Order: sequence, then structure tokens, then C-alpha cells
Amino acid sequence: MTVSAIRPVDIQSHLYASFLQGHTADIVLRISGRWKALYRLHRVVLIQADFFRSLFTAGFAESSQQSRPRNRGVEEIHITFDDSNITRAAFEICISRLYGGGPPLHILRSLIPTVAQPLSTSLIALHDGEAIPDGHHPATPRLLLSVLATAIYLCIPTVASQALSLIFKTLGPHTVMPYLNFALGKSIDSTRPVFTDPEAAVGLEHVAEILEDDPDSGSSVSIADGDFSYIPVQPSLSGLRQGEGSDAAFQEILSDDDQSDAGHAPSFHNYGPISDKIGEACACWLVRWAKDMLDTEMRTEDSAPTNEGSQTVDPPVIWRRGGLDPAWVNAIVSADTLFVRSERERYDFARSIVELRRRDGVTDSEEQEWKKMFSEAIYYENMGMEDIIAISHDKSEITSRSFVPISTLQTALWNQSMLRHRISARPKPPSPATAQGLPSPPARDKELGISLSTAELGLAPESKDSLTSSLEQKLHYPVPGDSSWRMGDNGEESGDSSLKTAISMEDLFTFSHSPCAASARQSSNRSGTRKVATDKDTEICSTESTFFGLKRERYANSECLDKDPTGKRRWTTFPPCRFGVEFWDIDSLKEKSRLYSQTIWYAGSLFNIYLQVVKKKGQTQLGIYLYRQSTVEAIPPSSAPSPAANGCGRSSESLESAESNQSQPLPSSSPVVDRPHMHRGISYASFGSSPPRSPAISSPTFNSRTLILTTSISPPSTPMMMPSISPSVGVVSPSTSLSIPYTSSPVTPQQPYRDPRASISAYFMISCASATGSSQMRFTSAPDLFSVGQSWGWKTSSLRTEEYMEVGESAASAGNRSAVNSLRATVVLGLI
Repeated sequence: MTVSAIRPVDIQSHLYASFLQGHTADIVLRISGRWKALYRLHRVVLIQADFFRSLFTAGFAESSQQSRPRNRGVEEIHITFDDSNITRAAFEICISRLYGGGPPLHILRSLIPTVAQPLSTSLIALHDGEAIPDGHHPATPRLLLSVLATAIYLCIPTVASQALSLIFKTLGPHTVMPYLNFALGKSIDSTRPVFTDPEAAVGLEHVAEILEDDPDSGSSVSIADGDFSYIPVQPSLSGLRQGEGSDAAFQEILSDDDQSDAGHAPSFHNYGPISDKIGEACACWLVRWAKDMLDTEMRTEDSAPTNEGSQTVDPPVIWRRGGLDPAWVNAIVSADTLFVRSERERYDFARSIVELRRRDGVTDSEEQEWKKMFSEAIYYENMGMEDIIAISHDKSEITSRSFVPISTLQTALWNQSMLRHRISARPKPPSPATAQGLPSPPARDKELGISLSTAELGLAPESKDSLTSSLEQKLHYPVPGDSSWRMGDNGEESGDSSLKTAISMEDLFTFSHSPCAASARQSSNRSGTRKVATDKDTEICSTESTFFGLKRERYANSECLDKDPTGKRRWTTFPPCRFGVEFWDIDSLKEKSRLYSQTIWYAGSLFNIYLQVVKKKGQTQLGIYLYRQSTVEAIPPSSAPSPAANGCGRSSESLESAESNQSQPLPSSSPVVDRPHMHRGISYASFGSSPPRSPAISSPTFNSRTLILTTSISPPSTPMMMPSISPSVGVVSPSTSLSIPYTSSPVTPQQPYRDPRASISAYFMISCASATGSSQMRFTSAPDLFSVGQSWGWKTSSLRTEEYMEVGESAASAGNRSAVNSLRATVVLGLI
């Protein structure tokens, strides 16, 4: 008779059964924390976690002073969890994973954002009738944070990695505040729970021997075996404000947070780079969806109350009181990466938040932050005169006071006039005798001379010229160098790594930026997607003190000297231009065709952003470029969402109207000149240009049907379709079907004056947000020369992935698209 060998799976099943039944235990853990219980376990299994390995082998104090023998030689060790984020369910899940078992975690589908539903479906319905499979534990946001905290405490990297991956996977409207508060060091109880949580791990309710003096677990709910379903916790906001409908502990924390800012908020536990990583993702999400979520909250505040008994979903509290701290509101409004289309839209966004908060009462602490925000967060210098006049007369409906001090607007107008003078005033031309045979002006002549090095900022007062005489009182904006890096994460890399290969706690902690140390610039081999700065002067500091990378670089004179001991970095006192662009249906963009953004005016020149698909060596890349638009050529149509995405229908009348109103032809294509420059796998290219042509002889460069939509300037009264233009003959060809990508009719911005220079020197930064908003790719460029009709930018395969756009079969049907299926990017542009 042959005896079959014992398989590893049999040993695992035997150990897990011993865990469930408490058989042959050689160690008893007496746990004290949010709960008190005894667990009968096995040393040989527990030592897989570094915490227990050190506890059993390194002579910890718990082992030598608090342990005592029990029946049959079983030793009892008393462990006190001082981390309030460690819950019973999370501890039992972590322990069960060491035994190779435990309940699988089930995430509610409505909490998972996708490219097709980037804001998830949780804004419509949190539950939607979804049931929890038997034996699964609900992976609520609170549970995931607790599992992460517990796994870090016990040093179980695979469990921590899986929890971190699921946190990134579920980042959305209802989870961003719990996750951000966790990253800020607050307790998991500091945020109103989205769902109720079982107290014990599903299927492991009888593993713990609960002690009689077990304290009340607060908001946790004990659920019988197999009898759990998601129950959204939705106390009314008015009840929360008055202390009704939630536990006293949450009310106390909420009250403290209302009176604090980011620097003084009550802290509990911080998990170093892992907290920073979660904070980065939350910061990326907030700046991408800030305006969308504000619109949602304002609609809810203004809507009529629903009938009694109706099923509704309370919107997340982000901008209202009880959501973000005032200092965080200020940081987001002032962030260069906040997605707003213009500086005026940034002001309107800030104004709406303040009025929304003031509806619940005016507090001194908030008003101080609002005063600072309206004085410093918005660059009024980059607004038109009409906007500045309108803002000067704008007053709060609640306080009857102006939002912006008149002195702030006057200073902005002065700086605006100084920049215009610098651009318009031209040096005297050389005499004909000296000009004959001279080469073209050097690059320095193409600069305005408004930037100074750190060494020049440190000159003694008596040696300063008129430009530097009052620099101590001014704020300075750094002129960046060439760099690229990635913030946040979608969780896929860490999740896959935890399942496929062994991972250590050191690997887990390298996923995030460290506090501006040199080691922070090293890319994680495991992630394989993070790009880091190549410019030595660029600091990457994504910690709580910098609002996880949102804080803009702007310093006083003395701070500039401290940040650049070498004295070589350059600074300017004129704030850069900031604007947001959005592109739809980019997966349908053909090779070498361009898809443009809206065109903006800044400092005497026209600029826009365009996308272009480039195929090189069998690899498809997506290029994003900043383009200096000619003032004599036609403004190109800008990308727009499809009619189906906006609920617009197509009619024969609109098509006929479009045929009688043909758009102007597009600028001619420019030859491509590749100049590999930097960026670790990202090609940096300059697009040259032939001399500008007049609109009469320019020809279109790509096939497009245009849709006239509402725009910020001179919106048409009725949406209409524009027929396609054939690039071969340049005539209108009616069609019964509409092609994508769609574009809106071109709009020429107002131009108060024009920069007469053929070439200018400009620096810029482009930040591209992922489709769901949990990460962004950021490119910065040192000053480059922009001739009229010239572009500078990047092309990379990273932007042409599912993380940033719809690809594959999901992209084939335009009917399933929505107005939020887009690539959003923010641009920072400055002259020197």
C-alpha cells in the first residue's frame, strides 16, 4: 500500500482549522485596545510577522514582564494597542491571513471609479441592492484604513500592500475625506462613516474570547454569521451640526476640526511615507474634481427637501463645514494644479465656497483664512480689466463686505502695467552702419529681463537698481528647470506586486515621497511607473506641511536665499499664467492629427495646448504640447464633449445652419523636429514652424466635424453641428453621421495688446490628471524660445493607457461616453 505525501494545502488547512477551533495553541494573546479579548494562537504561524518574531525572539518587554504561563504550559502575553485605528475586525483579518485563510474582502461596486464612471456611481446610489457574498467581509473605507494600520503595526507587508491598493482603488467622492483625514494623522473615527462595520471579522466571530470588561466599541456593529449587508450611514447634516444622529466621540472631533487648520488639527497617528502616499492621491483627486464636487454640494443645498420616506443619497461633505479645514481650502484654491479654466474662474470657485460656508454661520478663524486666500491665492494680475472692476464691486450676500481688498486689486493692476511696459517698450534699433552684417539677436534679447538669480537677490541695498530696489517686500516665483514626476497612484502596481511577488515593509514605504530627501528622488523598481525630477533644483516634497504636493512655490526674498545656497536659481516677481484645458475622445485621435484646447491670451501672445498621437518604433505615444498661436492665422477649434455626453440631440436644422456658417480653415501643420532632451523614457520634442501664412491660403490639417457648444466667451444661443472639412480639397462635405473627436467653434480671446517680438522666452508646467483623478503626471520645462507657430512639449506612452483614457473595446462606442470622460490638464506659463 502506498502512502500519499501530505500536500502543503493539507498543512495549511490543518493550521487554519486549529486557528478556528483554538486547538494545540502554544501562545495566548491578551489584547487590550478598542476591545479586550484572548486569542489562542500558534507561535510558528505568528512569527511570519516581524512584530511577533521580535516579540518571541528579541526579548520584548511584553514577553519578559507581562507574560505568564497558563494551563498545560501555554504562555500568555499581554499586548496593548495604543493605535486607535486598530479594530477587532482588522486584527482578526490580519491574523487569519498569517494562517492562509480568513474572509475575502468585498468592495461595493458603487465605490469603485472607472474610466467610464470616473466619479463612481456612489453619487447616485451607495447600495443599489448589492448583496455581500456569503463568507465575505465588507471592505468599507473604515475597514480598509484599519487593516492598513494594523498590518503596518504588526509588520505584515503583503496585507498592508493589498489594503493600500484597495484604498487607491476606492478613492472617490464618499471616501476622499476619510482617506485624507487618515493621511493627516487623524483617527478613523474623525469622519462620519459611510457604512456600518461588523465588529468581528466575518466567519471569525468565535475566535476571540471576549473579556467581561470589554468596552463599548462605539460605532461598530456586531453582525451574526452570514447576516450582513451594506447599510449606508446617512444622518442628516443638520443633525450632525447639532449633535444628533451620531456618537459623541465623532461630535467632539468634528467640533475640534471646525476650529482648526491643517497645522493645528488634532493628530493621532502618522504612518510616514504611506500616509504621504495616500495624501498625495487625495490631493490629486481634490484638485481634479474640486469644481465638480462643489457644484454637487451646492445643488444639494439649494434643492427642495425630498418627500418623507424617499430614498436619497446624501452628498459627501467636502466643501461644506465639517469637510475640509479652511487651510486646506486655501491650499486647493491656490494650487497650480487646481482644474479651473482661468484665474477668474478660480475666483468664482473660491467665492462660492466661502458663501457656502457662511450659510452655516460666520466664524473668526475661517474669516482670517478667507482673507488670506483672496489676497494671495488668486493672481489678479492675469485678469482682464473688466473682471477686476467686477470683483472690486462684488460683495458677500451674507456679510455685505467685499471679498478682495481694494489694495490687492490696485497692486495687481500696477504689476500688470509694469509687465505690459516691459513687453511693449523696445530698445532703440542699431544704426544702419552697425546693423549691416550683424547676426540675429542672441537669446538674451528675447528675454524681458524680469528674472534675477538668487545671487542678485542677495545684493546689498545700495547696489540695487530700480528693478531690485524693493525686492524684500515682494514675493518671488521660481523659474523651473527641466523635470518630470508623478504624484499619487491608482493602486494597480502595489496591488499586483503584493499578490505575485514577496514584498517587504521597506519596499512598501518606498512607494511614496520621503520628506524632500535625496533618497526620495529614486524611482521604485516595483512600481515601475513613477517618474522623478531630473532637475537638481526641483524639490519633491509631498508631506502634510506642503499639503501633499499642492503648495505652490512662492517665497519672500530671504526664503529664496535659504532655498538656493548656490545662488544660481532664477526668480521673477511676476506670477505665471495658470489655466486648465480638457480633451474628449482622445482615443479616436488619428496619427499626426492635432486636437486643440481653447486659446488663451497672456502677456501679449496667444497660447493653446494640443494633443497629437505619435507612432515611433512600433510604440504609440501621446504628445502634449504648448503652442504659441499666430495672431494672423485662424484660431483652431477646441475639443468638446460629444452631443450624447451632454444630452444634445442632432437635428437637420442645426446641420443646415452649420453648412451656411462654415468655420475658417485651420493653421497648417508644422514639421516635427525631435530633440531628445531628458525625462527617462519621455521624449522631449520641439515643433518648428514655417513662416506664418494668411488665413486665405492655409489649409486644414485634420478631418473634423465641429459642435458649437456654450463657451465662456460669446456663447451661441443654439447648439449646432458643423460638417466635416475634407483636407484634400478643402470643401464642405455633408454627412449623415458625426465623427469624433468633436470640436467647438473657434473663439478668439480679447487681446489688450500684442507682444511684437518674433521669439519669446517662456517656462511652463503641464500637469495631466488621470481619468479617475487619483494620480497626475507633471512635466516642467526650463525657459525655451517660442517663435510664432512653435510648440514645446512631451510625448509619452504613459498618457495613452487606461489610467488616462479609454482604450480597447471600451472606447469603441461613443454612445457610452459622458462629459466627464476626458483628459484634464493644468498649465502654468511664465515669461522671463
